[in-house]
Amino acid sequence: MSHLKDAFGIITGVAEGLGNKIARAYGREGMRLALMDVQTEKLNELARELTADGIDCLPISVDLSDASQTQKALQKALDHYGTPRVLLHNAAVLNERLFIDITFEQWRKEIDIILQAGFILSKGVWPLMMDAGIGSIIFISSGSGLKGFVKEAAYCPGKHGQEGLMKVLSMEGKPFNIAVNTVTTGVPINTPMSHGHYPEELRKQWVDPALLTPAFVWLAKQDTSFATGERLDAWKMSQLVTGQ
Repeated sequence: MSHLKDAFGIITGVAEGLGNKIARAYGREGMRLALMDVQTEKLNELARELTADGIDCLPISVDLSDASQTQKALQKALDHYGTPRVLLHNAAVLNERLFIDITFEQWRKEIDIILQAGFILSKGVWPLMMDAGIGSIIFISSGSGLKGFVKEAAYCPGKHGQEGLMKVLSMEGKPFNIAVNTVTTGVPINTPMSHGHYPEELRKQWVDPALLTPAFVWLAKQDTSFATGERLDAWKMSQLVTGQ
């Protein structure tokens, strides 16, 4: 297990929700952060708040459905901070539409944010993590990574693909001490994306995503000796880490 102070982390999807809470938690650990999101105003607001708290961060506005933008954003982060200790790909879009109604462009956009961006970002940090002999790549998953759901003809394939990518990278990364895992929330969480997704009965059970951040802090400190190639539950893991 390593300490995170002054370690460099890349986080996507930080403007709101779980990614926002993870960014704040990583900042409290003393990490230097490259923050990526398409919502520029909210992204810059987060960066200002973190900077005011003495956290070294670089906000990068980027449309992760665009391969060229994603590559340029990653290069900007790497040029600024160097070799990352952690890559956490949280960004995703869930637009619920019946298969009969979804267009190819809509389908491709969701897939590209979830899976294509995950590939491009991982591909870019991979040789640096190999040379460093340590690294942690974390993909945020969900129940849609294992099951199928009505009106998720793009989101489900994207998350399934992410699970497959994780399994391959974990095997190829283990000799270089690069841990690659997916993490599901484990419980319904109160985020902007969740509001139109969860039925009322589940909204009564949802929790503040900040309660899940201990899992991501703990996981960022680990190498392959702890876990790689695993699908982890952030809620259960956070309870174990905090002793609750």
